[in-house]
Amino acid sequence: MNIHEYQAKEILSSYGIPVPRGRVALTADQVERAAKEMGGRCVVKAQIYAGGRGKAGGVKLVHHPEQAQDLAKELFGRRLVTPQTGAEGLKVRRILVEEAVEISRELYLSITLDRATSRYCLIASAEGGVEIEEVASTAPEKIHVLDIDPFTGLRSYQARKTALALGLAGSVCEDCVELILNLYRCALEKDCFLVEINPLVVTKAGWLMAMDAKINFDDNAIFRHREYPDMLDYSQLDPLEISAGKYDLAYIKLNGNVGCMVNGAGLAMATLDVLQEFGAEPANFLDVGGGATREKVAEAFKIILQDSDVKGVFVNIFGGIMRCDVIAQGIIEAASEVHCTLPIVVRMDGSKVAEGKKLLQESGLNVQVGETLGDGAARIVGMLDKN
Repeated sequence: MNIHEYQAKEILSSYGIPVPRGRVALTADQVERAAKEMGGRCVVKAQIYAGGRGKAGGVKLVHHPEQAQDLAKELFGRRLVTPQTGAEGLKVRRILVEEAVEISRELYLSITLDRATSRYCLIASAEGGVEIEEVASTAPEKIHVLDIDPFTGLRSYQARKTALALGLAGSVCEDCVELILNLYRCALEKDCFLVEINPLVVTKAGWLMAMDAKINFDDNAIFRHREYPDMLDYSQLDPLEISAGKYDLAYIKLNGNVGCMVNGAGLAMATLDVLQEFGAEPANFLDVGGGATREKVAEAFKIILQDSDVKGVFVNIFGGIMRCDVIAQGIIEAASEVHCTLPIVVRMDGSKVAEGKKLLQESGLNVQVGETLGDGAARIVGMLDKN
């Protein structure tokens, strides 16, 4: 789960991590008033669920309140396109106005979950303010990574070693040690998948400050934090993803024209790969889970059909806990309700597979049944080519 930069900074500040003085605004007039509070010279930052805002024109230094207001009028309602948003971009509905800070150095600091080790890892670099992926590929020696033992946690000597590796000394080094330990405490207590400060700056006055911040929460831990759903900005999400969330469906919009419905994340990823091998472009990732009901399958199918980019549907199901006849009934119910005429290919195997195939063949839908994953992918590509 994503949150905005200003929300991330509020959380970091509650853990004793210094952040610039700022105010979030929802209108251009509010931006002007906030700029006056900051003394006129300030930074205007568009708030969207993506990085790369600066290069897209979403972060700018202004020198007086009227300039801040004019910039806000340009930004509000505009779609910012960055490498993380896709071609459609994300619409700006909130703006953060912050005090301007005189910067001496820029650093990078984050704590994230390493899936390979199932542990948090601390990542630090003296090259802050830039894309860390670029630094990792061009100058990997500048990236310092520390796996954190979950039994002992992050210790002071490890945080100090990291601060020294960043070239810090004296009181700033000790401040960085405390900041790193607080960042780890934040990650643990807030169930974060990622806590990132980029850049972490050393000001000309000799203070550490988080100039930009990003926090992602672990979706599996939201039940422990009742406040998290209220922090979500639904305007930043795809409407279909919001609908899928209501039915506990894992849905991600992609850029192709073949709608996909699969049970199991691993099988879903394999399905997307095989479709691309056959020359098709998936329109989505949709995992209905292992024990879905007929109603849940029907809702999943309807969500796929609501995407105007979808020109055909490929269903790939392994019937273990979920019976194939239940899958077939859900597909038929949803397709009939919305009068679907799109080509459909269903590849299924497992419990009640014969009954499921029979239901589909007698449904009257524009449907074919594939025997294998490759056969199913080939069939949907062939049906689309004929249309």
